[in-house]
Amino acid sequence: MTARILVGSRKGLFTVTRGSDGWGVSDVAMLGDNVSLAMSDVRTEGRDVYAALDHGHFGVKVQRSSDGGATFEEVGVPIYPPKPEDAEPEPTENNARPVPWSLKKIWALAPGGPAQPGTLWCGTIPGGLFRSDDRGDTWQLVQSLWYHELRPGWFGGGADWPGIHSVCVHPDDADRVTLGVSCGGVWQTRDGGTSWELRADGMRAEYMPPELAGDPNTQDPHCVVQSPSAPDVFWAQHHNGIFKTTDDCASWNEVAEAGPSTFGFPVVVHPRDPDTAWFIPAVKDEARYPKDGKVVVTRTRDGGKSFDVLTNGLPQQHAYDLVFRHAFDIDASGDVLAFGSTTGSLWVSEDQGDHWTHISAHLPPIHSVRFG
Repeated sequence: MTARILVGSRKGLFTVTRGSDGWGVSDVAMLGDNVSLAMSDVRTEGRDVYAALDHGHFGVKVQRSSDGGATFEEVGVPIYPPKPEDAEPEPTENNARPVPWSLKKIWALAPGGPAQPGTLWCGTIPGGLFRSDDRGDTWQLVQSLWYHELRPGWFGGGADWPGIHSVCVHPDDADRVTLGVSCGGVWQTRDGGTSWELRADGMRAEYMPPELAGDPNTQDPHCVVQSPSAPDVFWAQHHNGIFKTTDDCASWNEVAEAGPSTFGFPVVVHPRDPDTAWFIPAVKDEARYPKDGKVVVTRTRDGGKSFDVLTNGLPQQHAYDLVFRHAFDIDASGDVLAFGSTTGSLWVSEDQGDHWTHISAHLPPIHSVRFG
């Protein structure tokens, strides 16, 4: 059974472990720092841990641990090149503000393939993808995407500028990488980043004029995940609903009904069953809180045809916990799930969501939850 959960929060990186008396917080690193994202590198059996820190006015930093989180050292951060003097002017017709050529936030971290030791991918705001081949010591901008002719059409959703929040590395072919961009749709490379293809056909953006609602480059997927057992299957929690593809993102199909709401931020998929996925619904747009003040998790076991609404152990009155896109995860067994909320609550289920245990109600606002 999984023994560790990494919880990135507004005030530090917390380690949650399972002992003889159940789950509990066992350690904290970087106390007081805003840890916007954490990742345990599964290729190193969890010994390498990465944490992205957002210091606001003082910028973004990356910390790396080589001993499972016991100690950390500062490593490199993605650096954008100077903007060329002859670059096309921004904003475009979709952008409210000019897109800066500087790092504003690390929004995704993902390890490369099993045969790529040291390779990491990093998605950022304002929309640049970076790659490291030395465990984060140095980073290189993937210029083929940054300079793509369609990239200036991306625009900010909840953030001021566009951002890459989902990086999915194909489990059998590390050169095939799929990205989720808010707002910019779904992008895919089959040659390690040399070339890119926009693959968001079938998604729907109701915030756009009707004639542009199906434009793949204006879509706002909140989170995109790939099935480890059936890599042609992806699930996406989109601003306008839940979408699924079974043909490697060539076409997407919308799930019309899924319990209280099809709006939300996170999605996780079972590691061995592509038809089983979990979501945490909310009320969208200006409101953004659980419908009727009830925290629930929705689960499908049949590819989105039907959903269970899971409530056992979750608060069902006056609960306004919002769950961010990186704050929900599933372990390698497919049985243990965990999620954390903006109010500092953390829940764990050991039976695929049928029952939930409240681990803590007093953590800082939680940005990310990842199994180690």
